[in-house]
Amino acid sequence: MAKKSQTILHPTKNPGNENLRVAMIELLQKHLGTAIDLSYAAKQAHWNVKGKNFMSVHLLFDRLHNEVETYVDSIAERLTALGGQAHGTVQAASQNTILTPYPLDLVDSMGHLKQLADHFARWSATLREAISESDEAGDALTADLFTNIGRNVEQSLYFLESHFQTK
Repeated sequence: MAKKSQTILHPTKNPGNENLRVAMIELLQKHLGTAIDLSYAAKQAHWNVKGKNFMSVHLLFDRLHNEVETYVDSIAERLTALGGQAHGTVQAASQNTILTPYPLDLVDSMGHLKQLADHFARWSATLREAISESDEAGDALTADLFTNIGRNVEQSLYFLESHFQTK
């Protein structure tokens, strides 16, 4: 039996048809959960990092948290502009994220850098899929949102990986 969509759709004058809006809202919910999860993974790293280059990575992790928080807001606002109800609680994020749980026992800077790089890379790949999916569905505005976020996520990935790449 197919799972029934639990997407709430508020009345709106948004020109997108209902099926398109529901599909994009569901896609955006997944990315909202992922952004919230990633935001607090970066904060987890910020709070708990120890070791070599402490101050620089401590500040980097806080910067990443703040940047991802802007994506949270942009995704939630696009979702609600389509008539959706943003599921932005920690509990909802844990159900919607595509990321694996962030380890709570990491302390060394290199461990945090590599774990966050894995998370940013995973989200980047999923954002690329979302760009294609929203573009194919005919929602250029949602595709543009994912493109802008994806560009920034890949830049953040570069900043993380630069700490441990040697070739």
